[in-house]
Order: sequence, then C-alpha cells, then structure tokens
Amino acid sequence: MLVHTVLFDPASPEAEARIREACEILAGLSLPGMSGFRHGPNRDFEGKSARYTYGFMVLFENRDVHLAYEGHPDHVRAGGIMVENSRGGHDGIFVSDLEV
Repeated sequence: MLVHTVLFDPASPEAEARIREACEILAGLSLPGMSGFRHGPNRDFEGKSARYTYGFMVLFENRDVHLAYEGHPDHVRAGGIMVENSRGGHDGIFVSDLEV
C-alpha cells in the first residue's frame, strides 16, 4: 500500500482557497484501489513544516492504482490548479509516497 502525501506552500491566502477547491476535486475522484482521501490545514505542531500550510493524503493499493490516479483527467486538472497556486509552482509542493 502507498500513502501519498502532498503538502502545499500557497502563494497567498486566495491561492490556499484555490488549493482547497482543487482538493475537493480530488476528494470526488473514485478509483478501484484508492481510498481514504483526506485534506486540511497543516497544524505543524512540531514546527518543522510551517511553509506548507495545506495538504492532503490518500491511500493507494499499489503503484498501478497510483499511476491510474496520476493520469486521470480530474487529477491533471486539480494538479494544474495546485501548481499554479503554490509559491514557485512545483517548488512549492512537497510529495511523499510511503510504502507501508
């Protein structure tokens, strides 16, 4: 199983609102082997990721499901919104794929 985690450094408060909207697009995406999509503000209780104020996580049964998600039109559309609204584009996005 893969735990796909994505954190964002929004370019502005308005940009964070757009990123939240893009997360709602992904929250509506349903693929076999994809589960547990959650998104919300990063509370950064340990003071280690303050620049990343919003994020999401989702579970994939395996890499094939992850690849199907990557190519899905809703993911492509939401991803474009996320890149456009993150500080520095792709540089304002942190992605982790943990195999658990």
